[in-house]
Amino acid sequence: MKPDNDPEGRASAVSAPASKAPGRPRSREADEAILAAALDLLIERGVGSVSIEQVARRAGVTRATVYRRFPTLTDLLVCAVEWEYRDVDSGSMDWPDLDSMVTAWAQHLSTPRARRLMRRLYGTVDDLPELLRAYHEAYGSHRSLAVRTTLERARAAGRLPPDSDPEILQQLLSGAALQHLAAYPDTTGAQEVKAYFLAVLGQVGLSTPIRQGSTAR
Repeated sequence: MKPDNDPEGRASAVSAPASKAPGRPRSREADEAILAAALDLLIERGVGSVSIEQVARRAGVTRATVYRRFPTLTDLLVCAVEWEYRDVDSGSMDWPDLDSMVTAWAQHLSTPRARRLMRRLYGTVDDLPELLRAYHEAYGSHRSLAVRTTLERARAAGRLPPDSDPEILQQLLSGAALQHLAAYPDTTGAQEVKAYFLAVLGQVGLSTPIRQGSTAR
């Protein structure tokens, strides 16, 4: 990738720490417009096709306005990912049972925008790993812990084999989610996504079919 001070404003492989410039107070409206524009462009085009100039144009600001807030495109995209998951409440992932967990997963993975963003983030693992790291710190690690906790409860309740390993099962389900993102269309409905995860859990010994019509807490 080209450094951010080139004419195209491409992402730098090494991000510089953001600094707060002196002068008049920053506009929160401009901040959010820039972050939203960066995230939309990332989803629409992928990280290799996003530039500071494009973000500025989409946000309705100048390139200088963007650079005053984010020294590099990498800084901007990392902040955009963090901003996307700013309202995540880990308490909302305290699922009481597998039914709630699978339903919540199905609702999330039946949202086309969420699916496209996940594919874009995992596609940066080699060229811009900072983005995937930001996702995991803001959301993914909390979800993984919640999934393991829910699987432990299910094992204790006799829903899963007593010798099953919640950590391995959590990784298996995460892999299944990525497979679904790659192999199924973004128009797949929540009930179809839920049936997919139930089938995966059935293969690892889930007992007593979960009621398909229930909803997440």
